Amino acid sequence: MHAPARPTGLAGAWRGLALCAALGGLAPAGAQPAGPASPPEVTVINGCKLWPYAHCPGADLRHADLVGKDLRGVNFSGAKLARANLRSANLAGAVLDGADLTAVQAYALNAPGASFKNARLVGANLAQARMFRADLSGADLTGASLEAARLNLVWFVGTQLINAELQEAKFVGSNLLNADMDGAHLRYTIFPDANLQGCKACPKDW
Repeated sequence: MHAPARPTGLAGAWRGLALCAALGGLAPAGAQPAGPASPPEVTVINGCKLWPYAHCPGADLRHADLVGKDLRGVNFSGAKLARANLRSANLAGAVLDGADLTAVQAYALNAPGASFKNARLVGANLAQARMFRADLSGADLTGASLEAARLNLVWFVGTQLINAELQEAKFVGSNLLNADMDGAHLRYTIFPDANLQGCKACPKDW
């Protein structure tokens, strides 16, 4: 018994089109082709465009909602960020020298390589922040929380950490030269390979 002949000509073409349509290979009649994706929305606060590598020195961002924002490489030197919400934001490589971050909410902040020299971080919440190789020299972190923060190779030269919450913080290889930890909570805090020279109230058995 012979196999049925393969359809040819117009009959074969129509059957092929019907099969493609059944399998979803053809667009529905009248469908419009997809256009280009729209660019991501940019948040602008007081003239500062909040995107990576923004240049906003001295910007007024007090109480700003910056939760989860990608702000890597931004220049916020001298900016006013008091009580801003930076929870889970990305400040990798950012510059915040001399900025006012009083009582900022920055839980789980990602800020490797960021510079906070001489910044004001009084009462800041930096719990579980990741700040590898950041520079907080001369910063004021009085009463701040760095609970469980990862502070590997961070510079705290002359930094005020008075009455700070440092429970479970990890100062691995950090430079605490002439820092002040008077009254800080150091439960389960570790300082392997850290420089504690001239540090006030730092542990003596590391």
